[in-house]
Amino acid sequence: MTPAVRHRAAVLGSPVAHSLSPALHRAAYRTLGLDDWTYDSFDVDGASLPGFLDSLGEEWAGLSLTMPLKATVLPLLDTVAPLARGVGAVNTVVLRWDGRRLVRHGENTDVSGLAGTVRARMGAAPTATVLGAGATARSAVAALGTLGAHVVVVARSPGRARELSAVGEALGVSLEVRPWQEPGDAFGAPVVVNTTPPGAADLLEAPAGPGLLVDVVYAPWPTRLANAWSAAGGTVVGGVELLARQAAGQLQLMTGQALDEASLVPLLLSVGEQALEAARRSERPDPPR
Repeated sequence: MTPAVRHRAAVLGSPVAHSLSPALHRAAYRTLGLDDWTYDSFDVDGASLPGFLDSLGEEWAGLSLTMPLKATVLPLLDTVAPLARGVGAVNTVVLRWDGRRLVRHGENTDVSGLAGTVRARMGAAPTATVLGAGATARSAVAALGTLGAHVVVVARSPGRARELSAVGEALGVSLEVRPWQEPGDAFGAPVVVNTTPPGAADLLEAPAGPGLLVDVVYAPWPTRLANAWSAAGGTVVGGVELLARQAAGQLQLMTGQALDEASLVPLLLSVGEQALEAARRSERPDPPR
């Protein structure tokens, strides 16, 4: 007999059909023996988010948020973790029933996911470069700040660059902003994190002897920048690993269990890569017969 569902979770965003989160979380549930948990996806934009949250019942345990909801959700929460508040972005909503209503608590596991990715390869990072100045860049600045890095942000938008400078100051991160057209020696940093949308960094060239590139994009993959970086002898990490690490953090928050990330992250990474490859195969045209 199939057990009754007692715990629900989901990823929200718009568009959300491309999200790998359902595959990752469901695989973790199977491995952890959480047979009474389900994880779904819902296309929800900023306008419909308040109504969606109000409709949830006591069986709900958590939500993963993607664009464009990470900042929109902030005024709709009961409590927000200090780091998420400082970054101005929430990617995880933990839901707990208090006997009368669902209490909504916001967290940000994008920060710990990126910090863990860099730490696993080089420990501390004295200097680092972030490409872009949006919500993902704010999380990247916070993550690199926890590793003690002086961060150079190469920004396409002056307005967003000013917002990011304020975030860096609030979080106590040593931060310098440069315009997109004049990056100087920013690419020569030991760590470069690309937070721009797919295609935005295609024409940038990798420096001679590059270090570590962390590219948040996972589809389409590899990006032109990632290919150029690898060809120049650098190390490249794609968005699937970041997704796996932030998902591991979400699983701990939503389930309330202390999980072994050392074994969970490789599982989630493998599942994510398999799901991406399956998506690529489904998009390829049939070979001629």
